Amino acid sequence: MAPAQAHGVPLAADSGAAPAAHDGIAVEVNGERFVHAGDPQMPLLWYLRDVLWLTGTKYGGAHGGNGADLVLVNGKPVSAITQPMAKLDGKRITTVEGLAAIDGTLHPLQQAFIDEDAIGCGYCTPGWLIAGCELLQRKPQPTDADIDQLPNTCRCGCQTRVRAAIKRAAAGKAGQA
Repeated sequence: MAPAQAHGVPLAADSGAAPAAHDGIAVEVNGERFVHAGDPQMPLLWYLRDVLWLTGTKYGGAHGGNGADLVLVNGKPVSAITQPMAKLDGKRITTVEGLAAIDGTLHPLQQAFIDEDAIGCGYCTPGWLIAGCELLQRKPQPTDADIDQLPNTCRCGCQTRVRAAIKRAAAGKAGQA
């Protein structure tokens, strides 16, 4: 059993349909389906961290805003602290843990962050990776201005290396010397 399944309530694999509303809130997290039967006002961040034990997404304050708590909801970056579970029924959620391939191969942007030493203390890194992946989906060749529009903050001063990592991934040079 996957670690996340041990802490969530997985949907029956053969059900094929979401449960009725009274059964809970059905979500797909990193390709696995779960039902949240707890408080519908629980923020997604706490569901991910405290129920599913996916601790990559960080708490960045009660109102989000610094990007540390970003996840993808149906492919769009969203602050996990500002999203109550009640709004997520039937949604597909991707956390930083879900960016790598099933075989463990890193996403090109994850590899580029390593290549460019764009990690600093690491607290903001998951949010940068989520925002950067979505940016690369939307704009495969982002400009400095595009990167500067990302909602992330790094207190370690790694923004220059983050920009280089995003451009490295865009150029298809992740993992190359």
